[in-house]
Amino acid sequence: MTVVIDQNEKDRRAQQRHPEKAHRPDTPVQRKPEWIRVKAPGGREYTSTESVVREHGLHTVCEEAGCPNIGECWTHRHATMMILGDTCTRACAFCNVKTGLPGLLDAGEPGRVAEAVARLGLKHVVVTSVDRDDLPDGGAKHFADTINAIRAASADTTVEVLTPDFRGKAGAIETVMAARPDVFNHNLETVPRLYLNIRPGARYYASLRLLDRAKDLVPDGFTKSGLMVGLGETREEIMQVMDDLRTAGVDFLTIGQYLQPTKKHAALDRFWTPDEFKGLEATARAKGFLMVSATPLTRSSYHADADFAELKAARAALK
Repeated sequence: MTVVIDQNEKDRRAQQRHPEKAHRPDTPVQRKPEWIRVKAPGGREYTSTESVVREHGLHTVCEEAGCPNIGECWTHRHATMMILGDTCTRACAFCNVKTGLPGLLDAGEPGRVAEAVARLGLKHVVVTSVDRDDLPDGGAKHFADTINAIRAASADTTVEVLTPDFRGKAGAIETVMAARPDVFNHNLETVPRLYLNIRPGARYYASLRLLDRAKDLVPDGFTKSGLMVGLGETREEIMQVMDDLRTAGVDFLTIGQYLQPTKKHAALDRFWTPDEFKGLEATARAKGFLMVSATPLTRSSYHADADFAELKAARAALK
């Protein structure tokens, strides 16, 4: 049976998830070019992954952010865990994660994430979160607890964390890095000029300092950051962000196409072509990143397991 959801129903759901965007003017969601089309999710392995997530009462960024790669990733039993609840305290103009007042911290969540990772048989897992500016440490200890729980349940699983900026709260990044994630990721998302409109709750240079501090704390660890294109940035601005990231010692850069979730989100400026992404990748590699993933469908956790293997190999080749 096919269920058809009309546009009014989509708009109603969007308003429930993003009440802070209700006053924004409507911007039509542009039709995607053929190089961005993906198959609808489904199949036995997809359903199996979904069952594990549901049984453990977990949230995934795959679902909450409306990731276009969910069908492919879940078919391969790769789910990106989203901790600290499903409600974000910020209201970034590009993001589809629900915003509002979060609930109480779930102390049992790290253990359930670890159990799900073991059930899925993941060799590499990405753990991300909503922003929790309401918590004294921004959720840093919860990240550390989740890393430790995964290691206890699946000793051979490597752990990548994609964290918020913790609002610069004292000791937060130190707490996360003390748990020694295999990869520390924090996304800059866009160029400095666009921060006020796209990431109004964040500061570009604060995010750079966080990445720099993570590398200082664990020099032999890997650091990673990501950008979206299609929000009105110029190629020259992206080049400058690449330079800033290299100055902060970042090893791995991801670049993907921004896809406008609803007519109330930030307007899409344009779709970058596959050839333009190849150009960005070539430039980033020339600037010294150990690993670069730049395609229209690239997301922070897309193919993260294979990318981590390549990242380690690239560093080993330098020795």
